[in-house]
Amino acid sequence: MFVQQLEPVADSLGLSALVATLPLLTVLVLLGAVRMKAHRAGLIGLAVAVLVAWLAYGMPLGQTASSAAQGALFGVFPILWIVVNALWVYRMTVRTRHFDILRRSFGRLSDDPRIQALVVAFCFGALLEALAGFGAPVAISAVMLVALGFDPVRAAVVSLVANTAPVAFGAMATPVVTLAQVTDLPLDAVASVVGRQTPLLALVVPLLLVALVDGRRGLRETWVPALACGLAFATAQFAASNYVSAQLADIGAALAGAGALLAVPHARRPAAEPVRAAVLTGARSEDLDHDDPRPEVIRAYAPYALIVAIFSVAQIPAVKDFLARATRTFDWPFLNVGDPSGKPVGGNVFSLPLVSTGGTLVLLAGVATAAVIGVHARVAVREWAATVHELRHAILTVTSVLALAYVMNLSGQAATIGHYVAAAGAGLAFLSPVLGWFGVAVSGSDTSSNALFGALQVTAAQQSGLSPELLAAANSSGGVLGKMISPQNLTIACAAVGLAGKEGDLLRKVLPWSLGLLLVMCLIVVGQSTAVLGWMLP
Repeated sequence: MFVQQLEPVADSLGLSALVATLPLLTVLVLLGAVRMKAHRAGLIGLAVAVLVAWLAYGMPLGQTASSAAQGALFGVFPILWIVVNALWVYRMTVRTRHFDILRRSFGRLSDDPRIQALVVAFCFGALLEALAGFGAPVAISAVMLVALGFDPVRAAVVSLVANTAPVAFGAMATPVVTLAQVTDLPLDAVASVVGRQTPLLALVVPLLLVALVDGRRGLRETWVPALACGLAFATAQFAASNYVSAQLADIGAALAGAGALLAVPHARRPAAEPVRAAVLTGARSEDLDHDDPRPEVIRAYAPYALIVAIFSVAQIPAVKDFLARATRTFDWPFLNVGDPSGKPVGGNVFSLPLVSTGGTLVLLAGVATAAVIGVHARVAVREWAATVHELRHAILTVTSVLALAYVMNLSGQAATIGHYVAAAGAGLAFLSPVLGWFGVAVSGSDTSSNALFGALQVTAAQQSGLSPELLAAANSSGGVLGKMISPQNLTIACAAVGLAGKEGDLLRKVLPWSLGLLLVMCLIVVGQSTAVLGWMLP
């Protein structure tokens, strides 16, 4: 057995922590300063993590390689298995033009650009985040807003700011699933705490969006539908993440938010012409005036209804138990690791939830979607292969980052950093969301940030007497606010609306909102770590 050491470098916790941070610093510097592609930075960071584990922590090279392989496999299944199948469903709707029908359907809900921003960027963007993530919501929402007549800069800013509240449960809850795996915390426990933090953002963001679209006038005239949308979204996200399924949290929230907008009479009133003239400074797409047959509109909404239905059925206790029987649990080969006390760690055992995992359920929904919207089996298979090709760099990034995280966790590097960071004491609750925010700002992914810092947060919490679930959740909840300033998202937003090379201008517009909302999240987590808001936790 390899037994982890907390102070392997000169018997000093500080020096050991400094060496243990080298893999993280390597990735962050290569991404942030050198501007290297994420998949290359991830591979180099993995190499550094392996060297530190082998040379500084004394982990046998065979066990180091085995831990990296386990992390890479987890990156592929279930993480990327979810992402690939979710994006595949979206690609099929684009191929059959049902996505265009959906876009026109949204455009007809209201002619008020402030309400359109809520429907497209906040509600539909959340639905896209639930299914695809990885920049798709920002790109698609921005393009749709430009088609509705929005100025490209305003469309990009609105789409970036809107892509916050749903991120932690994006791609069928991939970030919180990863967080639970790398921290050895129950998924339900982590999801329930995240579901008591990010809904609070959902109350604020719609109000912020109408202000971004039309300033004080927009806030004054449309605060009622904006608040109704945010309240419905927050309530549904909280309820689903705590009592139904983390994978359904964003889908339910997006549908609830859109439903609340439709239910508020104020949202359906025609906008005053001065408002439209002031906001819609771009060219409106002419295809918005095209009427679609009702059966085609129903088929356009069908993929999302199928996903909700399949995931809901999978949560029925009898069905859930039946699906769980296909799970395979086994001792991971060439790995025998003990914690500093000599107790075997959970990473020695690996589980493969072959059928019950979200990716398999989305695959089933995709097969049903292909039948409903009329995609031939051969074409559907080609689209699936094209999806894998489109995500090839993301696949390499996720597998390398997860491999890096597993090496750091199993060798003891994360535990060393966690023990050192725990010296922050009560201040740790304030800094915890900042660490997640920084990780997402650099990596562009809440999943990657959780993989990198999740175990560190839990170790620090245990050493400082704080709730491990609280700080793990804070990493993800703080991380969602770094999404709008990540170089990847800024580049995606600029490319989508024809502002290539203007990433710096866009960053200056969204950075104050990112920092302001981060401060709010930090105060929420501090309050939840004390008696002030401690009652909010499960």
